[in-house]
Amino acid sequence: GETTCDLAEHAARRALEAAGRKPSEVDLIVVATTTPDRVFPSTACLVQQRLDIHGCPAFDVQAVCTGFIYALGIADKFIRTGSARCALVIGAETLSRIVDWTDRSTCVLFGDGAGAVVLEASETPGILSSHLHCDGKYESLLTVPVGVSSGLEKLRSGEATIRMKGNEVFKVAVNTLGRIVDETLAANGLQREDVDWLVPHQANIRIINATARKLDLPPERVVITVDRHGNTSAASVPLALDVAVRDGRIRRGETLLMEAFGGGFTWGSVLAVF
Repeated sequence: GETTCDLAEHAARRALEAAGRKPSEVDLIVVATTTPDRVFPSTACLVQQRLDIHGCPAFDVQAVCTGFIYALGIADKFIRTGSARCALVIGAETLSRIVDWTDRSTCVLFGDGAGAVVLEASETPGILSSHLHCDGKYESLLTVPVGVSSGLEKLRSGEATIRMKGNEVFKVAVNTLGRIVDETLAANGLQREDVDWLVPHQANIRIINATARKLDLPPERVVITVDRHGNTSAASVPLALDVAVRDGRIRRGETLLMEAFGGGFTWGSVLAVF
């Protein structure tokens, strides 16, 4: 099957084509993933090699389902400080490798995929603000409880699988995402009616609907792909964004609120004008 790097490369090439940019113009690569091809080097390094790009910074970000939002916020800071002018930001996952196929409470939820965007320096604002958070006290509620320096034998024997306490995750997610909506709007001096589109992490339709109600957005202004892609973790927001841009729903000049919540717990948002 395809690896995370394979999927990331496909998404990267499509994003560059849509942006009208050559790989040689990219001067920053950030890949958000929980399921890298290797322990090292990073998946971003492997993508850089695939695209025949040389010398620019390339690194992975691991914030699980919030990974793409983290990566977008980081790339935005690079551009704002003049450290980059053309950033390739990718969310890519192969979660099928880390699900327990005997656990029907998790294995049916997760999918594989990748999405990407190209960020460029511009006189007119695209990203208005980003908001990133984490609270490690919830680490046990959504986790793969083994790794390289802890539980390596279980990792080698294929026991590295997702463990989730769904009801507890749902309760915290709904309350937390409600607060991130308020934080994002307040930071930009905006009201709910100023947001044209909600592009949420595609974890659970009930969580998505709760956030949409917080924004008072009708269903037709919420991008939903969970029924097609499942929960693809760091790939879900860029996949949803890509679908809505390519089918013409999201148009230039419209204001988008992208948000996500994931293991850690991590959560965050990006407000942008497309």
